[in-house]
Amino acid sequence: MPKKNKLAKGKITSTTQKYLDITEIRDNVIVMKDGTLRSILLVSSLNFALKSEDEQNAIISSYVGFLNNLENPLQIVIQSREFKIDPYLEELEKIQRVQTNELLRVQTADYLSFIKELISLGKIMNKRFYIVVSYNPLSNKRKNFLTRVTEAFKPATLIRLKEERFQKRREELEMRVNSAMSGLQGMGLKSVVLDTQGIVEVLYNTYNPTTSSSEKMGDVKKMRVN
Repeated sequence: MPKKNKLAKGKITSTTQKYLDITEIRDNVIVMKDGTLRSILLVSSLNFALKSEDEQNAIISSYVGFLNNLENPLQIVIQSREFKIDPYLEELEKIQRVQTNELLRVQTADYLSFIKELISLGKIMNKRFYIVVSYNPLSNKRKNFLTRVTEAFKPATLIRLKEERFQKRREELEMRVNSAMSGLQGMGLKSVVLDTQGIVEVLYNTYNPTTSSSEKMGDVKKMRVN
């Protein structure tokens, strides 16, 4: 009898999550293994080049003020992904076929031709802008030295924040988030806090850039985690 492949019959003993610094995602917040928290803001963009000189100077001044007023660290993340335009082209072709108005049909055909010519010159990229706001309990000046040292030496794998402690830290994080959103608004930028579903999707797209383009993630509330 042929020998069975040992690798084929072996069980998976570890997952990707083992190598991530994330313990859990709950109540629209990322809980890291070191006990720190993260919130992610999705931020709008603006076309700086189309602004007048006065508007550009005002934006720069607001940005400098935003940075100078920061009391806590944050991270700016820009994700660039190829925009999948095929479904849009298929929809345009469908509209063109069923269009009964001759003028509108010709205009649709011209627009479709323009889009195809445009994408033939290069890939169309979709950019998204995020700001990651963090909260580290060790940076809380209101805590005494003994409390901070005790928390620092807790094994990362054993950290499971109790509900009361989590909510207190979450409130501290929300204050920082509100401050960041206020600063962004001063620059004319809109921002929104990602919920749990949005956070998981961002992480999924980040760690699976190829797979995520063809396999969309489902509702996290309907997922079963073993």
